[in-house]
Amino acid sequence: MASVRIREAQEGDCGHILRLIRELAEYEKLSDQVKISEEALRADGFGENPFYHCLVAEILAPGEPQEPCVVGYGLYCFVYSTWKGRAIYLEDIYVMPAYRGQGIGSKIIKKVAEVALDQGCSQFRLAVLDWNKGAMDLYKALGAQDLTEAEGWHSFCFHREALRELAGR
Repeated sequence: MASVRIREAQEGDCGHILRLIRELAEYEKLSDQVKISEEALRADGFGENPFYHCLVAEILAPGEPQEPCVVGYGLYCFVYSTWKGRAIYLEDIYVMPAYRGQGIGSKIIKKVAEVALDQGCSQFRLAVLDWNKGAMDLYKALGAQDLTEAEGWHSFCFHREALRELAGR
């Protein structure tokens, strides 16, 4: 039986990460919104001051000489709560459909929780589309609180054109 390893992504994983980002976007019916490149992932995640951090999930087949297969990822960054201090935000979590139901997503989430605690974070935040009931059920089963239900929070985003307008450019 194959085993799963969750590890910090390395620069050489950027091609796999981009492949999985595209699969996630297709799953979420938002493929047209993926504008990131492998080069940007390298530059933004593996420099002196990375903008993001990433974990990858690999399947290791026992006794086989082939390379491990990257089947999932969790991309996160550190944020700051003015009420609670240090926090971690999981931007994406994705496991290829053929590997779901094996606990890989839970392992990625648990590893992010370990990173959060190691870095002194008091919160671990993430967002999910309102139709993804399976993900919401998983997060709740792992102990997450739905802030939309509990506190009425809604997420907003200023995209590039709105940013330019706000900045007067």
